[in-house]
Amino acid sequence: MNSIPEIFAENVFNENIMRDKLPKEVFKKLMKTIELGEPLDVSIANVVANAMKDWAVEKGATHYTHWFQPMTGITAEKHDSFITPTAGGKVIMAFSGKELIQGEPDASSFPSGGLRATFEARGYTAWDPSSYAFVKDGTLYIPTAFCSYTGEALDKKTPLLRSMDAISRQACRVLRLFGKDPKRVTTTVGPEQEYFLVDKKYYDQRKDLIFTGRTLFGAMAPKGQEMEDHYFGSIKPRIAAFMSDLDVELWKYGLLAKTKHNEVAPAQHEIAPIFSTTNISIDNNQLLMELAKKVALKHGMVCLLHEKPFDGVNGSGKHNNWSMSTDSGENLLNPGRDPKENAQFMLILTAVITAVDKYAKLMRLSVATAGNDHRLGAHEAPPAIVSVFLGDELERVVNDIIEGGRSPLDGPAKIELGVTTLPVFPKDNTDRNRTSPFAFTGNRFEFRMPGSSTSIGCVNMMLNTAVADVFKQYADELEGAEDFRKALNELIKRELTEHRRVIFNGNGYDDSWIEEAERRGLPNLRSTPEALAAYDEFVDLFEQTGVLSETELKSRKEILLGEYAKTIKIESRTMVDMSKKDILPGVAGYIKELTEIACNKKTLGLDNALEIKEIEKLSALASASYDRTVVLEQAVAGAADFTDAQEYADYQHDVVIPAMTELRAAVDEMELNTAQKYWPFPTYDKLLFGI
Repeated sequence: MNSIPEIFAENVFNENIMRDKLPKEVFKKLMKTIELGEPLDVSIANVVANAMKDWAVEKGATHYTHWFQPMTGITAEKHDSFITPTAGGKVIMAFSGKELIQGEPDASSFPSGGLRATFEARGYTAWDPSSYAFVKDGTLYIPTAFCSYTGEALDKKTPLLRSMDAISRQACRVLRLFGKDPKRVTTTVGPEQEYFLVDKKYYDQRKDLIFTGRTLFGAMAPKGQEMEDHYFGSIKPRIAAFMSDLDVELWKYGLLAKTKHNEVAPAQHEIAPIFSTTNISIDNNQLLMELAKKVALKHGMVCLLHEKPFDGVNGSGKHNNWSMSTDSGENLLNPGRDPKENAQFMLILTAVITAVDKYAKLMRLSVATAGNDHRLGAHEAPPAIVSVFLGDELERVVNDIIEGGRSPLDGPAKIELGVTTLPVFPKDNTDRNRTSPFAFTGNRFEFRMPGSSTSIGCVNMMLNTAVADVFKQYADELEGAEDFRKALNELIKRELTEHRRVIFNGNGYDDSWIEEAERRGLPNLRSTPEALAAYDEFVDLFEQTGVLSETELKSRKEILLGEYAKTIKIESRTMVDMSKKDILPGVAGYIKELTEIACNKKTLGLDNALEIKEIEKLSALASASYDRTVVLEQAVAGAADFTDAQEYADYQHDVVIPAMTELRAAVDEMELNTAQKYWPFPTYDKLLFGI
């Protein structure tokens, strides 16, 4: 392998390539769009398209695709060749500015929440020049947004880009209050990705893994994660080879893969990148998930991205490290070393705290999926209650501001902020709280609630929108103040007092926190249907910020409710299929063998009490499993009666899932009492420890 600097981003049409391939003036105009968000100068499109095509052809590309992110949560692509016919039956390789800027995929076959009907098929993809194009598998991939013929957003990128514009506008207003003149404020994200690896030969024998991504049945192996020996442990050679190959592939596409290690659960691992601009980071994460699956297959393994593929051990999340930076490179969540910066930092920190409290339901529904419901609140993930962790030092400062006290704080740089002093903070001034959903970690916030399979496009769109709304409120109030310093101090104290309830530095796993959160008035939306029902509360927020229209917002609610209900439908039908066709016949075979042994012993005058007891126990469990299979089958059939999306999702949660839980309990007990050769599927010991 060549050195990392040589291969890094070799498949990406990035700034260095553009500088080399484009005329100087064209390059400058394009960079203004990329760096400052200025409108694209369409006059340069043909030049950029031709240079992009020439570069891609040199890399072996024959096709191009507008790569977009529909509401399925994964990516979509339609490939067109560069070939264009010429006289004499020949062809040339051509690519126009029009083809670069806009594509026209079918919009009716993607989830639209009623925005598009089958007979209204036209949709458009629009080039996102701020996210670099790349070549993969002989095709030029062009990151794009996706909208309907009538202009509604049908994807996760369009609202994200709108939210980035919204927070930039309002953050610039806030910074001008402090004598600065930024042209743009950009949100940045570094998503840590957790995943499981299982041997493909075992995966191929599990219908539940194939159809749903998680084990719907499975008794815990004799060993799980209780020895705490897997986290940061020595990486097995086969896993290390996969990780090494994945790193190389990611680096070729310009992904800043930095950290890799074993996670807490057996067979669980993590990869983390260096942060990037939010829309680029989200594109990169989608590519990372795709490449991880492909590379795993080359090593005879399957990469599982489900939030809870195995019961009894930790699930997988995608920790969203979020911050804001100006076009000059200033991190707005860095407390800084200059005392003059501390007041600015406190205002921005207050705005984020306010946004998380004010829009706690929005934060919760941004991560609401059927898979994540299994993970949130378990002993490896934050609870469903949204709270903010600041660390002892910052919380002490907040309390001083609110209560008018003074704490002895070290550090030479201090500022009077009405009633308190603020110290110089080192980069990592706080402890880490793994139970906190939204934790300040020195110069960024780590949002730990997103699930491992989730596109973080919606997560960051909603976070950006919430903070943009609070920034606007603050700028509106402070821009007209006669005494800015006095008004600033009063605003910070008032807002922190009102929203202090969301700050919690304790153990989010403790049952007492649920009671405490209820006393504080914090919402606890335990399930996806309950969380998604809150969508309607945020129509004004999204319309006023220009991120989503009421129609677009309601369509997303419909899509996500439908996705939840369909997920449970597939899982429940798979359970019925596995129970009737595989598990019950397998157990019946074992009961038959035990019966034959018992009869033979009786004929020989031997004691057959052991076999009789096992037969009685397994027969009772098999009977219970059959009865519960019938109950689940009836529950699945009952779901067909619903047409309203919310009622359908509620039914799946309230009726179907409990029936699934009851069936699993009986089947898992049967597994523990059935000879391995009769059990039709690989068990947890093979899945978790088989590599």
